[in-house]
Amino acid sequence: MTGWKTAWRSFYYDGAPEAPDPVLVKGRVALLVIDVQNTYLARPDRSALTPAEAARDAGWDGFHARMHGLVIPTIARLIERFRAGAGPVVFARIACLTPDGRDRSLSQKKPGWNDLFLPKDEEPSQIIPALAPAPGEVVVTKTTDSALTGTNLRLVLHNMGITHVACCGIFTDQCVSSTVRSLADESFDVILVEDACAAGTMELHTREVEILNRIYCEAMRAEDLVGYLPA
Repeated sequence: MTGWKTAWRSFYYDGAPEAPDPVLVKGRVALLVIDVQNTYLARPDRSALTPAEAARDAGWDGFHARMHGLVIPTIARLIERFRAGAGPVVFARIACLTPDGRDRSLSQKKPGWNDLFLPKDEEPSQIIPALAPAPGEVVVTKTTDSALTGTNLRLVLHNMGITHVACCGIFTDQCVSSTVRSLADESFDVILVEDACAAGTMELHTREVEILNRIYCEAMRAEDLVGYLPA
């Protein structure tokens, strides 16, 4: 297995020096769990679908296998480790605040797969039970892809003294990517936990990790991150 310091290199960083070790201070690093919500893990009864619909649903088999077999268990382990004292766990979720969804950003109103209507109090918009926030943990509700653009999360993290944010969740090439870029632009040090994220396909996931790595974040696996977390 390739070490994280030289893995996921894009054209821009091919041959560049190894990434430095992150210096993570207790209480100043947060885990941000992005959009792991019921709606994305729900699946239809394929027997009730048309052949075209069934084929489309089958295209998501790899995503669901990665989520249940790797991503959700990995995030759960990271949550446990952070709750044990490494730093705060913060959640972001997509949901609309108005009954008709008129507060959604344009990207969430356009026709197609991203046309999301998720009222904030309904079951589809809730974070999945396996990763449910604990009492007192921060949960921000966003109507944008970026967890910073549409919320007060930047201010919350700043007020909590956070300097490093470890990001995980879905989808790597959409809301995770937007959030990582926003955090970097706000001068947070960002870690993208590669095996705690997923996109619709592995090709999309891997390509986006390569695009983000080194310039907007340092990509590493959960076991690497845990090795740097404060006791």
